[in-house]
Amino acid sequence: MKVAAADALTLADVLEGLSACRVASLAGQPISRSVLDSREAAPGALFFAFPGERADGHDYVTDAFSRGAIAAVVERDVDVEAALTLDLTDANTVSALDDTGIQLPLVLRVASSLESLQQLATFWRNRFTGEGCHLRVIGITGSVGKTTTKELAAAVLTNRYQTLKSEASYNNEIGLPLTLLHLTGAHERVVLEMGMYDVGEIADLARIARPHVGVVTIVRPVHIERAGSFERIVAAKTELIEALPPAPEGVAILNYDDEPVRQMAHATDARVFYYGLSPEADLWADEIEGLGLEGIRFKMHYQDEVLHVKIPLLGRHSVHTALRASAVGLVEGMNWQEIIEGLRRPSAQLRLVAVPGPAGSIILDDTYNASPSSTIAALNLLEELDGRKFAVLGDMLELGTYEREGHEKVGMRALEVADVLIAIGSRGRIIGETAIRWGMPSDRVFLVEGCAEAVAILSKLVTGDDVILVKGSREMQMEEIVNALVRV
Repeated sequence: MKVAAADALTLADVLEGLSACRVASLAGQPISRSVLDSREAAPGALFFAFPGERADGHDYVTDAFSRGAIAAVVERDVDVEAALTLDLTDANTVSALDDTGIQLPLVLRVASSLESLQQLATFWRNRFTGEGCHLRVIGITGSVGKTTTKELAAAVLTNRYQTLKSEASYNNEIGLPLTLLHLTGAHERVVLEMGMYDVGEIADLARIARPHVGVVTIVRPVHIERAGSFERIVAAKTELIEALPPAPEGVAILNYDDEPVRQMAHATDARVFYYGLSPEADLWADEIEGLGLEGIRFKMHYQDEVLHVKIPLLGRHSVHTALRASAVGLVEGMNWQEIIEGLRRPSAQLRLVAVPGPAGSIILDDTYNASPSSTIAALNLLEELDGRKFAVLGDMLELGTYEREGHEKVGMRALEVADVLIAIGSRGRIIGETAIRWGMPSDRVFLVEGCAEAVAILSKLVTGDDVILVKGSREMQMEEIVNALVRV
């Protein structure tokens, strides 16, 4: 069954996707959104109850219904008044689904909420295939830069196409299927971020999403504690490229400057499109100039064309993000005017943002996450800015055997950039100790255990011309530092 241009997911689609039975009486009942948090439920919502260590979604089914949800997918019995329960694990229930008289709200009992979410997303994604369907899916992976690339690529594509993108960092076995359930017949492009901890996970995401275009940023030893080795990380990222259809439908957009990514060209029959800083790439850039908080300026080369570009991305390293987004636009048939307008689009929200700090200082808030390469990139931006430079750097987690080397590399770069270094946590201590060992005066390096100590130091030292970079892994909760300084 094909979808019309305005079609969105309905309750009948949900039942068909989970049971292979279509219920005519529910055919016109639309699903407004699909959610995991009952607080996000709204009239017409589909609620998935997931068991969890801290909270169990099954305890919030009644709350979801009170907010207007019309159906809940559960994997154990729940006691909800005035709700009809359909046990989709029971063959007798499934065989009777085409009967009339089904009432709302519905509780749909399944064996696994997660597997049902993925099953439904696969079913719904497959509706948008075949003759007359113009939907194309762009998948993005890599160790660093996935979210910024996703945001910027979507901003570019929106200049011509009706585009759906994964929200926030919905890049795993839960977030990606949730995004696909919001597909409608009006969408022409979908941009999906794909994350992983180990081999097999991106392959699973690709089986659900069926991408036409695969973009790989760079591969670094991030999450190596879980993957076990750098080689397994490379293999896991390569799964996106292996999943692409052959040319001309499939396109692999690969970083020519990163050797492991460049070699992924051998893993696909898709068309390979290289980007980078080398003239050997299909799309390349040179004469890169960092303009501090005003963005970057560079020249972009493609075939016989040369473009002088200025865009509001922070840091020289952001040129690779711009190249990736531009490459997506090019392989999707867009012209340069559309692409450049997209690169400059204010809605292309990026992770690192500048916010006012105490006494007129500037805070570079890059607290979402951290790896050695992304932290060094942030330090490179800090170097471009005027004023006294503070680097507030915390633990970088899940680096495995690369942990000490990665923190030492950051410490050596911080030594070259920062006037004051505040290192937080046991691993952050490696950053500070490395900087001292290689020549940074010890009275300019502060080794602290937590965010509160860092705030106390900054509150005493920061003046009006200072620039403060705050960065660490998500678990370090270093946004607390930014929030405290903004309130000063």
